[in-house]
Amino acid sequence: MPPAQRSCSMPCPHGTGTARAGPQRHAAMLDAVKDLRFLFLGTGTSGGIPVIACDCAACTSDDPRDRRTRQGAAVLWTDADGHERCVLIDTTPDLREQALRHDLRRCDAILFTHSHVDHVFGLDEVRRFNAVMKAPIDIYADEHTMQALRRVYRHIFDKNSNINDSFVATLIPRPLEPELPIDLHGLRFTPIRLLHGKMPILGFRIEAAPDVRVAHAPPLPLAYCTDTSGIPTETWAYLEGLDTLVLDGLRQRHHPTHFTIDRAVDHALQIGARRTWLVHIAHEVLHSEVDQTLPEGIALAYDALMLSADHEGPAPEPVRQTKSAPIEPPGH
Repeated sequence: MPPAQRSCSMPCPHGTGTARAGPQRHAAMLDAVKDLRFLFLGTGTSGGIPVIACDCAACTSDDPRDRRTRQGAAVLWTDADGHERCVLIDTTPDLREQALRHDLRRCDAILFTHSHVDHVFGLDEVRRFNAVMKAPIDIYADEHTMQALRRVYRHIFDKNSNINDSFVATLIPRPLEPELPIDLHGLRFTPIRLLHGKMPILGFRIEAAPDVRVAHAPPLPLAYCTDTSGIPTETWAYLEGLDTLVLDGLRQRHHPTHFTIDRAVDHALQIGARRTWLVHIAHEVLHSEVDQTLPEGIALAYDALMLSADHEGPAPEPVRQTKSAPIEPPGH
């Protein structure tokens, strides 16, 4: 199990608790986290698959598992009060397409791993969630990533300087520090240190908050480690006792900032999770050929893969209901 967690006085979104929630709140939340689902929104590398102007086997494949949008994920569950919750990990340039595919209708928080384009350039899209929920969205990132977001999205963070009063996202920045957990609606998200080449980035260990039992616990505890080329010594303790490991496995050839598939497999075997899913996959990898070569318990993830206590496979098609009137945003 991971080392003892440090306390955190930082408030959680909308006053629902803190990273060290009080005992009364925990008692009320026992057995409350239900219908937990981990959804792979995208599993591709920075260019996506198919790649522009490429006729390789993966880019021309008819296998839907070879069609990969940019890497991102969603954690979905029902909280103590019976409310549906959704936390996004990164906001990819394909977020709009991903949200439409799965009929995502809310976003309670966003956790950022790092500031690269393929992980943050969909942030503008979350303004639609603001309009639907009529509430701001908390975003969690380390100092470097938050500075990059403020620079790229000046029109969001300094909207009073915009020439026109336009419709932009309403976000509440929340600082993240490695190994300092945050508790959101009954789940604990602990940022863990990873290396993306020379760049320090974050992964996340996801599990029940203290004194909260997740009904039918799998796929938790889960560690999410995308864009990884190295695991620092202090992180290994947070990779113990996992049910599920999500790990970068770009391709077979060497890459300076990503695990190759072989290195990912070696690390996965050392970590020993019940199930490991490789992600951030390049177009050199044909799913049907490579997946069958992997050891038992290790597999290539694919877009729309959903993990829950009783399901491991493509997410069910969402059932959409026709509304009598559209929800209109303020401005355009």
